[in-house]
Amino acid sequence: MKNKAPLVSREMLLPFILLTLCFAAWGTAANMTDPLVKVFSKIFTMSSVQSALVQFCYYGAYFCLAIPAALINKRFSYKTGVLSGLGCAAIGAFMFYPASQTMTYTFFLSALFILAGGLSILETSANPYVMSMGCQASATRRLNFAQSFNPLGTSLGVFLAATLILPQLNQATADERSKMSIEQLEQVVSAELDAVMVPYVGFACVLVLIWFAIALTKSPKQEVNVKQAGELSFKATFSRLFSNKHYRFGVVAQFFNVAAQTCVWTYTIQYVMEANDVNEVSGGQILQYSMLVFLISRFVMTWLMGFIRPAVLLGLMASIAALLCAYMVVAPGPSGVYALIGISACLSLMFPTIYAIALFGLGADAKLGAAGLVMAILGGAIMPIVQAVFVDHYSAATSYLVPGCSFLVVLAYAIFDLNSKVRSLG
Repeated sequence: MKNKAPLVSREMLLPFILLTLCFAAWGTAANMTDPLVKVFSKIFTMSSVQSALVQFCYYGAYFCLAIPAALINKRFSYKTGVLSGLGCAAIGAFMFYPASQTMTYTFFLSALFILAGGLSILETSANPYVMSMGCQASATRRLNFAQSFNPLGTSLGVFLAATLILPQLNQATADERSKMSIEQLEQVVSAELDAVMVPYVGFACVLVLIWFAIALTKSPKQEVNVKQAGELSFKATFSRLFSNKHYRFGVVAQFFNVAAQTCVWTYTIQYVMEANDVNEVSGGQILQYSMLVFLISRFVMTWLMGFIRPAVLLGLMASIAALLCAYMVVAPGPSGVYALIGISACLSLMFPTIYAIALFGLGADAKLGAAGLVMAILGGAIMPIVQAVFVDHYSAATSYLVPGCSFLVVLAYAIFDLNSKVRSLG
């Protein structure tokens, strides 16, 4: 039966529109970062495991800053959390300029950590804020709709990486670089790192503009009164959340969902290069196609949720994604590349759907609960390193066993929700 509940109340329309820019912003940052694993492995001549520290720092920051973000939201408001996150992220993005001048890998990792830390605060604040902008019955659809603008950002991030970073990489191999003089190598690396720096500094400027737009917008009464009467006990709230099996399993499912998504996109370029015998630029183009499929599918899935239970769609997409990963392993070639693109269609609904299902019915505990779900993004820090071991010791194709197994955990959560007494209604 079609869900006719309005997505957002009239007084929340302007804040909702501005928040959609934030959803697009963190999508841009995440998908500019995915190709950096391949970029830094070439610039600094590192193994896949060493370059995977890019994702470890990026998603590790999400884990570290989620609880502080929840405390900001609890003490002040969602708007304060959003502004704090935007400011921190802008500082991290601006740090790419001094990092490019020092030409050190650790400086870039530090900049990424600060950037991602700000985005963690932003995401922890924006997601539950969006869910509160209307009735609970439409919360899952509302979050999916807001998250539909995230793929616009991801597509932009991949486009910026594919046009401003990847084409600027010197085609010299690791062996050829080892034979260059120190001066020649410094010139090559400096040019490549400048190419990395430019889109991030431009991104920082955009974040500053969004910060001012939100800061100058008057908060509606719903946001002004967002704090609950009486302070909530952190210990008591954590105890309730931990004893809630539906929420606890949701955090586990989100861990493996983000792990799968990060693994699929991080090693897209390597898989395409092996499967089609092409260079990084061609691999980047396939990543762009994947983001376009992700974008279109997000809107399609949001529409379908007006007719089909979110958990049903989640289980169906997780099943298909796992099968596509298996096919990629056994058929690494042009058809495997098509399967790789198809996985993005399956991924499109997973994050917001798991998020909304896990938070369903938590009430005031949702503020800390949201932090737990953002901390689950740690999956994107850990599992790419596991996948990198497969890449280094076997092949990029074999490494897709890692996201394939992760999708099976998401499938299990969808089945659990459908059989649960507290299953989501949205």
